[in-house]
Amino acid sequence: MSTDETPTLADRTADLHAHLEATEEQPIDATANRWIGEAEAVAGDVAALAAGEDVDESVVAERVGHVRELLSNVDETGDSGADEHVAAARAEAEGIIDRIEAANS
Repeated sequence: MSTDETPTLADRTADLHAHLEATEEQPIDATANRWIGEAEAVAGDVAALAAGEDVDESVVAERVGHVRELLSNVDETGDSGADEHVAAARAEAEGIIDRIEAANS
């Protein structure tokens, strides 16, 4: 993808998953880790879904909404690097949902 192109839904969901996956190597709080791990699993599923053909964007939006909800339970992780990835994942989730809603309005 060149810098002039808008990221695809598949790109954005892959980025969402990558940010959450990156927290695996960080020393984070056990409670935060459970929420992030669950969000990562859902994000991985939705990234695979978005990479396929005939993507139902309403399903993608619903599942990304679940990721957003799970991440709302994480105040901080105890690791600044992981906190940055969680913040980036939250922003990506919001952006994905906003994009789908704008396309369907």
